[in-house]
Amino acid sequence: LLHVAIVCAGLNSSREVVTLVKSMLFYRKNPLHLHLVTDAVARSILETLFRTWMVPALGVSFYDADQPKPQISWIPNKHYSGLYGLMKLVLPGILPPGLAQVIVLDTDVTFASDIAELWALFAYFSDKQVIGLVENQSDWYLGNLWKNHRPWPALGRGFNTGVILLWLDRLRRAGWEQMWQLTARRELLTHPATSLADQDIFNAVIKEHPGLVQPLPCVWNVQLSDHTLAELCYLEAADLKVIHWNSPKKLRVKNKHAEFFRNLYLTFLGYDGNLLRRELFGCPSQPPTGAEQLQQSLAQLDEEDACFEFRQQQLTVHRVHITFLPHKPPPPRPHDVTLVAQLSMDRLQMLEALCRHWPGPMSLALYLTDAEAQQFLHFVEASPVLSARQDVAYHVVYREGPLYPVNQLRNVALAQALTPYVFLSDIDFLPAYSLYDYLRASIEQLGLGSLRKAALVVPAFETLRYRLSFPRSKAELLALLDAGALSTFRYHEWPRGHAATDYASWREAQAPYRVQWAADYEPYVVVPRDCPRYDPRFVGFGWNKVAHIMELDAQEYELLVLPEAFTIHLPHTPSLDISRFRSSPAYRACLQALKEEFHQDLSRRYGAAALKYLTALQRPRSPV
Repeated sequence: LLHVAIVCAGLNSSREVVTLVKSMLFYRKNPLHLHLVTDAVARSILETLFRTWMVPALGVSFYDADQPKPQISWIPNKHYSGLYGLMKLVLPGILPPGLAQVIVLDTDVTFASDIAELWALFAYFSDKQVIGLVENQSDWYLGNLWKNHRPWPALGRGFNTGVILLWLDRLRRAGWEQMWQLTARRELLTHPATSLADQDIFNAVIKEHPGLVQPLPCVWNVQLSDHTLAELCYLEAADLKVIHWNSPKKLRVKNKHAEFFRNLYLTFLGYDGNLLRRELFGCPSQPPTGAEQLQQSLAQLDEEDACFEFRQQQLTVHRVHITFLPHKPPPPRPHDVTLVAQLSMDRLQMLEALCRHWPGPMSLALYLTDAEAQQFLHFVEASPVLSARQDVAYHVVYREGPLYPVNQLRNVALAQALTPYVFLSDIDFLPAYSLYDYLRASIEQLGLGSLRKAALVVPAFETLRYRLSFPRSKAELLALLDAGALSTFRYHEWPRGHAATDYASWREAQAPYRVQWAADYEPYVVVPRDCPRYDPRFVGFGWNKVAHIMELDAQEYELLVLPEAFTIHLPHTPSLDISRFRSSPAYRACLQALKEEFHQDLSRRYGAAALKYLTALQRPRSPV
């Protein structure tokens, strides 16, 4: 079992650490245990990611980065890593006392070989050596890069701390904490701050106590800093072990082999993380939490069953990377509403229009491959509209399996909403410009929450026109409806889905009015954040929202239609799943089987109250 410690704080570093971990897992043949020192944001993201990744022979422990801050916050640091760049100094105090040895890595390194070879270098330490480091591959510590350049003291070229072998129990016995603090305090009398964070202090200590360091072969930390001399270290690609992007420019750094290194990094960035779920050969280890139960459930499936892929998809545990991009949660407000939706790559172009229509917070789940997640990242960065919005939280659910896990995606987005209420929408709908403010006012006026259990219905319309002058008011919408430019949603194909909204009453309504649940009703609603979750058995197309509204009704939510609210569906190419539904009788038969199973579960949970749904389910009806 090899132990690896990484300091990882903030949103960007939690993305970086995933690429590092992929490169480690790709080559490794040993069980690994990651010790992650994180802030609250990174911990929340990485706990979800590793729990859902379910990698065999991989343990993960978390340590609170806020706790040791007082031990290092007195040190002025000019490095872009900030306070977290000093945290490696206090690792012997953070990590468990029983842990004797650990490899410490920066988040911006990429492996090109098996980490066990690096661990094997502990065998070369003498009894007195406690720190294994690669020599610094620039002239930084020689102090001749520019006039008045005064680096911290170092032994020769000094050492780089992007990759460290730490012999923890020896460090503790040697009084490491007192040693580095004395050195740092003395050097800070003549240096205003550290320039390279912990690296300056490690080097100053080693200069004083050269017997502590075991120099490592340079290929274990090929450094691509601004003034890199890394080319002196390796002769050919096969020599490389670890690439370190230790420049603020990261991938844009200058090196004659930079293109090769970039491609290696990009390979892991876009590499399908699901492939790393493979078992290690000849290495029995504890399966990840929930893995055995999952294997048993999958083993019970009948591969000859016509609905096998439906049942397999609903059991699939998707890797989830919550808060994939920087996000600032909205300030807490009592009646605030988050728009919740899900999408895949082919609906990405709808995000900008949605951001213009909905000024409030959003929680969006995106179903993407690892490579698509990077394209999505560039798409947002290149869009002035999207990059300006800090209150939109994007959660990547990694693609696996043949059917679209629509309700699992909705549940991810719903679970991450931070406001008391949510507007459960779809990505191909544009809400009225005034809807966000109107919903908050309506929630307050209707006394929702503890006083009243209700789902507010937002009437849905559609246009078949790719260019539509979007109505600014209900009066404008009614004019477009009368002119035939708009119709009520799915009026021609599936009127049952929204008929219960009672559009005739809505035309005249001045106040919210109550409607009754009806078979196949699937309106877009505003509900409290703690509403029932969507049923994950519904994958692909069909009945995914219907089942959710049925559950709301079973839990006695009132259905209240708002008289000034509306949302409009925009035309787009049909999804693969709707095409399969329309063309395949077997697909429709499986959906019918899922409906019946859902209803049996509903009956078990709600007893006699669920009888009305059974009656509705048994009525003959035409397909969607």
